[in-house]
Amino acid sequence: MAATEHVVTLLTRAGCHLCAVAEEQVRVLHAELGFEYREVDVDSSPLLRAEYSDRVPVVLIDNREHGYWRVEEARFRAAIAR
Repeated sequence: MAATEHVVTLLTRAGCHLCAVAEEQVRVLHAELGFEYREVDVDSSPLLRAEYSDRVPVVLIDNREHGYWRVEEARFRAAIAR
């Protein structure tokens, strides 16, 4: 699967320092690799808040949880390359 065929969703929250760092990292990777990218505030949905609130930021790749709190670039790149 080409990188452009993947969808990456970053679950964030307003005022979250780790979220701001993750947003910057994922945006740089998005510009380089060309995957579809979305950002969603976990506080916009009671279901998201209940599931992910204590782990933001959370990276989802193709709607599957890939990681949380930090973006591990090498691991992220490997997942996108699959």
